[in-house]
Amino acid sequence: MALELKLPVKQIAMAKYSKNAQKKVEKVMHEMKEGKLRSGRSGKKVTNPKQAVAIGLSEAREAGMKVPTKKRTSRSTSSSKSKSKS
Repeated sequence: MALELKLPVKQIAMAKYSKNAQKKVEKVMHEMKEGKLRSGRSGKKVTNPKQAVAIGLSEAREAGMKVPTKKRTSRSTSSSKSKSKS
């Protein structure tokens, strides 16, 4: 008599990024490699791959594609730190 174990079925995770968002990032990375990608405010040429990905995701977000929201970081004020030292 064989004993069958029933293991829990793994749920299939939803995609975090839409296919169109992935294509947008791919296009921006290609522009960066060609040297055509410029940053928005200063207009300087983008050479950092992480910055290129961030630009692609930002553009995808603006276009309404499925992209997770930006992670927010909490900043402490430097003036309160300097007051406690003196």
